[in-house]
Amino acid sequence: MIRTRFAPSPTGPLHLGHAYAAFLAHDMSRAAGGQFLLRIEDIDQSRARPEWEALILEDLAWLGLAWDGPVMRQSDRMPAYRAALDRLWAMGLLYPCSCSRRDIAEALAAPQEGAEPVIGPDGPVYPGTCLPTAPPSGPRPTDRHLRLDMARAMARLGPDPGFTETGPTHAGRFPIDPTAARHEIGDIVLARRDMGTSYHLSVVVDDAAQQITHVTRGEDLFEATRIHVILQRLLDLPTPLYHHHRLIRDEDGKRLAKRDDARALRLYRTEGVTPQEIRRRTGL
Repeated sequence: MIRTRFAPSPTGPLHLGHAYAAFLAHDMSRAAGGQFLLRIEDIDQSRARPEWEALILEDLAWLGLAWDGPVMRQSDRMPAYRAALDRLWAMGLLYPCSCSRRDIAEALAAPQEGAEPVIGPDGPVYPGTCLPTAPPSGPRPTDRHLRLDMARAMARLGPDPGFTETGPTHAGRFPIDPTAARHEIGDIVLARRDMGTSYHLSVVVDDAAQQITHVTRGEDLFEATRIHVILQRLLDLPTPLYHHHRLIRDEDGKRLAKRDDARALRLYRTEGVTPQEIRRRTGL
């Protein structure tokens, strides 16, 4: 059975881009007689607000989108994320890091580097300042960021790590090259000191828990898919099919963001715009 999901963060109002993503995931599952699930990605408790979550549910109901089963909230899932981190720590694939963003920027700007920093899915690729010569031992620390030792991680993966993309721009099979993973992704943070987890870890664990078969999301997350497939392989989780769709942009070509209140669905609702018109405005 096809299972898709819509996974917004309750940090602001939904806009036209969210409507397009929700429509696409919903329609894909329903056309195949599958299930459409809802997940609230609220691990950033400093920004998440219950009133934004309530508005998300109202907007989806107004759009005519019904989801199957209960809503999953990431804030309820910390034990699952800790278990995944414990497993990766026991495998010797994590190490603590105390670098700030300023520390990383200064290290990458040092003259001996001799080249422009590589920009990966999470920004500038980490220069390895805190990378130990051997995997750390003892209990997993919780007072610092935890990074994935990408070199060790790729060495553990079996042959042909990769994923299948069904989206309109990148359709095909995409292998993950170990050298490229080390140099283009690097040692990403899997647990932030202030959250106890990260987007990349949480989304992988949650997609598996919800048995998602088809991940539909914006094309801006295409490069991050390599991170997610690597984590799926390390944690013995299934890899779904991926469908990265176009982004809804404004008149100047900029992707919509939650600060674009003029395109918030709640305003369209109050102005009397119909859900059918929202579909038309998103190109569906």
